[in-house]
Amino acid sequence: MIIDVPEGKDPIGYVWGEMVPGIGVAAGKFSMSVYAHSTLGLREFEAARLRIAQINGCLFCQDWRTDREGVEVEPEFADAVTAWRTTDAFDERTRLAAEYAERYAIDHHHLDDEFWTRMLAAYTQAEVVELSMSIGSWLAFGRLNRVLGLDTACVLPGHATGSHS
Repeated sequence: MIIDVPEGKDPIGYVWGEMVPGIGVAAGKFSMSVYAHSTLGLREFEAARLRIAQINGCLFCQDWRTDREGVEVEPEFADAVTAWRTTDAFDERTRLAAEYAERYAIDHHHLDDEFWTRMLAAYTQAEVVELSMSIGSWLAFGRLNRVLGLDTACVLPGHATGSHS
């Protein structure tokens, strides 16, 4: 870890909550809102989230699986996300979610008319905004946790362990 965390303190709680409470608490609320209020289907949500986790290299984020009322994506899903261009495990919306996440993170200047035609044929404008905000949250906060070395100590509120695969 890059940040010195006092003995006995939870690294995430300390960095996000105590070090910069005016920013970290708000950031944490935004991050949790993405999970609590998403209207996107689980597969497209997880395809975008996992693609960002893979790009960021965040260990915790790559291990995490979003649970919706006891339902998670299948164990092979992360491999399909890596191979989003060629996998037969995805429908069009799920494939587009992974593609959008990747392009948003590493090639956003080349989101062209052809891409937006495909995207808006599959997603409503409100869904595109929601997906964009979600991707922005994962990109920023997953990268922050990875860069500062917090991803090895990350536990989301309400979860006992860091691995939810």
